[in-house]
Amino acid sequence: MQGGHVTTPFGRRPVTLAVVKRQTAVAEIQQGKSADKWKVFRDASEAREVLGLQDRSLAVLDALLSFYPENELRQDEKLVVFPSNAQLALRAHGIAGATLRRHLALLVEAGLILRRDSANGKRYARKDKSGAIENAFGFDLSPMLMRAEELALLAQDVVAERMALRRAKENLTICRRDVRKLISAAMEEGAPGDWGSIEAVYITLVARIPRSPSLVQVTEILDELTLLREEILNRLEFQEKTQNNSTNGAQNECHIQNSKPESINELEPRSDKEQEAKPSKKPQPHSEPIKSFPLGLVLRACHEIVPYGPGGSIGSWRDMMNAAVVARSMLGISASAYQQACEVMGQENAAAVVACILERGGHINSAGAYLRDLTARASRGEFSLGPMLMALVRAADGAGRKMG
Repeated sequence: MQGGHVTTPFGRRPVTLAVVKRQTAVAEIQQGKSADKWKVFRDASEAREVLGLQDRSLAVLDALLSFYPENELRQDEKLVVFPSNAQLALRAHGIAGATLRRHLALLVEAGLILRRDSANGKRYARKDKSGAIENAFGFDLSPMLMRAEELALLAQDVVAERMALRRAKENLTICRRDVRKLISAAMEEGAPGDWGSIEAVYITLVARIPRSPSLVQVTEILDELTLLREEILNRLEFQEKTQNNSTNGAQNECHIQNSKPESINELEPRSDKEQEAKPSKKPQPHSEPIKSFPLGLVLRACHEIVPYGPGGSIGSWRDMMNAAVVARSMLGISASAYQQACEVMGQENAAAVVACILERGGHINSAGAYLRDLTARASRGEFSLGPMLMALVRAADGAGRKMG
């Protein structure tokens, strides 16, 4: 194979160490290796953005491959094609000369082809007496054979990311629709709550969606819209339960008033012992589990908690809970107040609340009293962590945009 030596380009074109490295590497292609040139071309086309190529670059590469007579690139064959610029431009759909040279340079820079320049820079082949090609000067396709597996993996990753982006966009569309219609229904039917503020949050989130968003951008906005949807549903569900409890209480009262007197006497204890044995009926605290939120979202909202984690970082909920214990002591929150918060909210949410309090430390006079108040509200179903996190996320994003 002809790729085992290093040559420099003709004329004023400089050589880079990366090009030298690629020329050396093609000499180490596995013995007997082969690959379908059009399969490799399709993989390179899928991965064109990763490789830094444009559509015109692929048109030039397609033209170069068309000058190689076989469908398979083989290690034991000469893989140098030597068309003139005029021939290349014709097969690349009439591309202009300057544009052709620019995209040839991009293909070399991307590591898909190598230049094998002759002494005078012309492209040609020298044949032996039998007519077989003895030496050729032009463009070497060996890098495509060498990188066949790598290009296939790159193409798979690109396709997987494209599918993930498509699914994320679909989920974002559904979530947008859900939030919009839930807010409209709540406002039209007069559900209690500050739905105007919630609608403003929704409008702000939707306005952040770029025209051509990346997977990361779609995922971030989807997480926040999902959080907003859960908050809306939690409010509506709590309102429905409150109404049902009120209705059931009224029905029970009516039932007792309409019952016979002896039926009431049967419910009363008949002796002092029975009176002591009868448990007192106390109102039960709100026992509905509070939704836990993704750790990444909590850390995005609360940067100040990170240095309190083991080794100055937080990589798991266990790290977050350890950091919260350290932070609550620094904030002056008693162990009993934090324990009560854990029992009512759950350990993960209690740790997240401490992180939020730490983030807003300059605006809170007594962190311990504030945590006890939030715990009491959570026990009555009047507190949700979502709005607090979303407010901190918006504040952090706004500060980042101002600094940028």
